[in-house]
Amino acid sequence: MDSVLIRYHEIALKKGNRAYFTEMLKRNILASVKDLGAKEIRSLHARLLLTFRNEIAPEVIVKRISSVFGIANFSLVRRTERDIDELRRQILTGINGSQFASFRIDTQRGDKNFALNSVEINRQLGAAVQEKSGARVDLTNPEFTVFVEVLPNDAFFGFNKLPGPGGLPVGASGRLVSLISGGFDSPVAAYRMMQRGCRVIFVHFHSAPYQDKTSQDKVRELVKLLTRHQFQSRLYMVPFGEIQRQIVAAVARPLRVVLYRRMMLRIAEKIARSEKAKALVTGESLGQVASQTLENMTVIQQAVTMPILRPLVGMDKQEIVDQARRIGTFDISSVPDQDCCQLFVPKHPSTKARFDEVAADETKLDVNELVGYGLENASDEEFSFPQLTAPNEVGKSQ
Repeated sequence: MDSVLIRYHEIALKKGNRAYFTEMLKRNILASVKDLGAKEIRSLHARLLLTFRNEIAPEVIVKRISSVFGIANFSLVRRTERDIDELRRQILTGINGSQFASFRIDTQRGDKNFALNSVEINRQLGAAVQEKSGARVDLTNPEFTVFVEVLPNDAFFGFNKLPGPGGLPVGASGRLVSLISGGFDSPVAAYRMMQRGCRVIFVHFHSAPYQDKTSQDKVRELVKLLTRHQFQSRLYMVPFGEIQRQIVAAVARPLRVVLYRRMMLRIAEKIARSEKAKALVTGESLGQVASQTLENMTVIQQAVTMPILRPLVGMDKQEIVDQARRIGTFDISSVPDQDCCQLFVPKHPSTKARFDEVAADETKLDVNELVGYGLENASDEEFSFPQLTAPNEVGKSQ
């Protein structure tokens, strides 16, 4: 195929800001296919038309476009001449081998100077398709749809709609910092915030050398996968084992997990401010583990002043795992690892921490020094998608 007809929904409701969101969506679409030889992207009424310089394998186009947030659905289309006979010939060729009991023709005539109006185009093409296929016309619930676009310089046709991921274009809603582990929850949380138009910077806390590097490797793979949706990502790796060791040496067992989480948030907030991010994101789900009771979450979030977004807070574990399967993170998250939250974890952690008790325990620590240690020893890594390939490999990239 050489073109894609892209439709958006939520963006169309933005009224005064629609142009801003549409331009951002266009930039993101072009970023997603920058190695495939895109020719141009045109704005039509509530739609976009992406054209390529050469034929691209349909499965490659589908994989790329279906990862771009802001797209409601899309159709693979082919460019042809602005001639009803040529349109008829190519459409009939295109439906060869297709089986359907009902169909409709959906024509948008962007060029009002074309000899036929939309109804006449639908009637002529519909008669030809009906004669060839034997299928009946159904304008309300067809099994098969032929889309036709007639523009001033060319025409396009395609079949049926493919689902997009919906949401808003990444970048339209600002920047966030996501605390990401190798588990199921935090990658899903990051995905959901990307879907709402946020660009996400990732922060991972690890306990090397006290534990192996499995969690770090998993997080790299997760960020690599999620970068398909925002095209550029940064991942901060923060060593947390020594910070945990000092907390263990100074603090009674029940409150250790709460103090771990408060220290993580302080470090993540510092990184967020340096990245000009406006909020933190976590994968917390109310009541799922000891640190995620309402009492503990309240005490933990008081360690920072930046807003903390919890897109999974009302979801149960099965709902989160089901979404992990849908977005492709499940297999990576399923690999066993040694997460830093498993290091020095008390047998019976507190589920109803009180702020005064936590504050008293933190006076036994040099909080600023520990935060500084985490920041000074953190490393950062860059990820990008797509990875550019040689020109003769275009069409084979995924």
